[in-house]
Amino acid sequence: MEQTLYIDKHLPLVEACRRGERKAQYEIYRLYAKSMYNVAVRIVNHNGEAEDVLQDAFLDAFQKIHDFRQTSTFGAWLKQIVINRALNQLRNRKVQLVDIDESLDISDEESYDEESLNYDIQRVQHAIQQLPDGFRTVICLYLLEGYDHEEIAEVLGIAESTSRTQYIRAKKRLLEILKN
Repeated sequence: MEQTLYIDKHLPLVEACRRGERKAQYEIYRLYAKSMYNVAVRIVNHNGEAEDVLQDAFLDAFQKIHDFRQTSTFGAWLKQIVINRALNQLRNRKVQLVDIDESLDISDEESYDEESLNYDIQRVQHAIQQLPDGFRTVICLYLLEGYDHEEIAEVLGIAESTSRTQYIRAKKRLLEILKN
């Protein structure tokens, strides 16, 4: 299968980083730090840990910049490093996502009047922060980062059914929090 090379508007900066130019590294950091921090904080749900994740991810990226092959944009490549670092941070906290028996019937029948809920962005962000780590991780990867359940299962080392179950339960719990 042929890999597509992406033309990235920041490629000259990436090339300068490959040559070890500090100004280019600073500029890459300046361009991506805020958005990558937001990715990290959504997963680890702690500002200090998200800052650590961000710093470690940038160090990894700059040390491994020669591995960047342009099969995606630099931002997408960096985001994957940030997500992996954030997930490692959760693992270090001993967050356990347990496989759930597939025969378990998870009913999503209890309905909520979703339109009547106030979906103020700050309320939703606050509600997501209140979710247990496992729920928050799956819902963030699925809804905010665009991973599908197969990818989430692979990244977290869980069954795909567990990812789906965690998502359903997280969504239900999120709606309950928002309803109150």
